[in-house]
Amino acid sequence: MIDMLGRADVIPLNRALELLNNTVFVVPEIEKAPIEDVCGRILAESITSNEDVPHYARSTMDGYALRAEDTFGVTETLPAYIKVTNEVIMGKSPLFHISHGEAARIPTGGMLPSGADAVIMFEHTQPFGGSDIEVLKSLAPGDNVIQKGQDVSKATALLCRGHKIRPQDMGALAAIGVSEVLVYRKPIVSIISTGDEIVPPGIPIEGAQIRDINSYNLSGLLLNNGATPIRKGIYGDDYDTIAAVATEAIKTSQMVIITGGSSVGTMDMTERIINGLGSPGVLFHGVAVKPGKPIIAGCVDGIPVFGLPGHPAAVTVSFEVFIKAAAVLKRLTGELLNETYHTNIKARLTSNIASQPARTDFIWVKILNKDGGLYAQPILGKSGLISTLVTADGVIEIPAERRGLEKDEEVLVRLF
Repeated sequence: MIDMLGRADVIPLNRALELLNNTVFVVPEIEKAPIEDVCGRILAESITSNEDVPHYARSTMDGYALRAEDTFGVTETLPAYIKVTNEVIMGKSPLFHISHGEAARIPTGGMLPSGADAVIMFEHTQPFGGSDIEVLKSLAPGDNVIQKGQDVSKATALLCRGHKIRPQDMGALAAIGVSEVLVYRKPIVSIISTGDEIVPPGIPIEGAQIRDINSYNLSGLLLNNGATPIRKGIYGDDYDTIAAVATEAIKTSQMVIITGGSSVGTMDMTERIINGLGSPGVLFHGVAVKPGKPIIAGCVDGIPVFGLPGHPAAVTVSFEVFIKAAAVLKRLTGELLNETYHTNIKARLTSNIASQPARTDFIWVKILNKDGGLYAQPILGKSGLISTLVTADGVIEIPAERRGLEKDEEVLVRLF
């Protein structure tokens, strides 16, 4: 393909991405880190629970622990009468037993005493003289109770290698007693700004000078995608100077980005520098895209090296398309290639969801890709289950004026 300047090496976008995908880059190193420091990091090991969460049956409500069979058939007009014989203290194991016709006061999160298999909310009872209560609602075994191992059961595969750790994942790790994990080290990316006209911010501009925008833009993009940017400085359009800086950067970085200058001569100098750094050198120079057409991509002994044009818009597009979307950076961070994180996406519901009127409901969902479209699968569970957050990709909102959402209805998913 011939471009407007007569160059014959401009290639289609799909070919450029194919070349990047087929290039082998360095494998990220691994380190151990405490869980309080791993948010946004990439797991270098799969995590399996060595214990049940919770390790005992516990109440999800403030109320009375009792036997569900004592409430069978109960209604507000046909109540049951239960004697309150004890109280569960938060953080302590109850040493008493609940027999037929008995109950014990229990707080949210309290351990269910032996003999009890359900919890009646305070709102569905009323005092009835002395220590007795009147129960106004029928229960089934397990109502208002999280069973042992219901959140996370022993030997459950909780998180997989290559997963980006989110705040709820940190909570899940703490819940199963894990205090530190193996993570991939954040890749160091060196940014070399070039151009005789470029000056740093904070310095008055003279004549045709312009301030350095690209290195700060790139730094933010890299930080948001799990890398550690190192701005190496601003250098004039001198081959030997830039080549020396790039040679040093290759030794201390997992990626090198040279930015500045959209002219043919400047970009050709960048191509010569990359080819002079090592093998295999430049993979392509010039892609049929706008903006970002003059982009250069190369590889030097497993280290990706990019030459980006000087226009800030082209820098952003080039980063998103060739460094981020092409998964070059993900391969350096160790992140699973099929994991993507955006802010909001539209998807269709896989099932109906009921909602209580006059209340805004937030429902956790998992995003599925099927039949060429995105679907939001509701994740329903009792309150307080960290596993629902770990499984979920995001949340949808049911407005207070709605009584629910219907299957195949398009919803906005707020991704974590």
